[in-house]
Amino acid sequence: MDKLKRVLNGQDAEEQGGLSEIVDTTSLSWGTRVKGFIACFALGVLCSVLGTCLLWVPRKGLILFAVFYTLGNIASLGSTFFLMGPMRQLKRMFEPTRLIATIVMLLCLILTLCSAFWWHNKGLALLFCILQFFALAWYSISFIPFARDAVKKCFTVCLS
Repeated sequence: MDKLKRVLNGQDAEEQGGLSEIVDTTSLSWGTRVKGFIACFALGVLCSVLGTCLLWVPRKGLILFAVFYTLGNIASLGSTFFLMGPMRQLKRMFEPTRLIATIVMLLCLILTLCSAFWWHNKGLALLFCILQFFALAWYSISFIPFARDAVKKCFTVCLS
């Protein structure tokens, strides 16, 4: 468990300096971080499930689905800020290995809300929600070593 804490906090490969000691003393404890992660992730899942249930509401259902599903994904993504800290997570999001996945995911989040609120196009909102799902899944597996390669190989085998 200590090894996991060090890796998530970024202390595995770097020495403790004066500034990092100050940050460590003013930051959240590990238990508080895990509780914040669980609460934020649970809120995200709840919003996504609620959005799915609201999909069947007449007339405004698809828009409510798009909004709640997007808010759920934002909350789930934000939950990782508790584990690593916001700045470290943002730096990792925009590393070259996951830059395209991050941009596509954030673009899908924004376009889903635009299609629901400004363009009032239900078809586009549903399309962007589907793309959101795949973009978030691709982004998430970028944190698992060799997972992207395994998924690519699996699809190659299945499609050929």
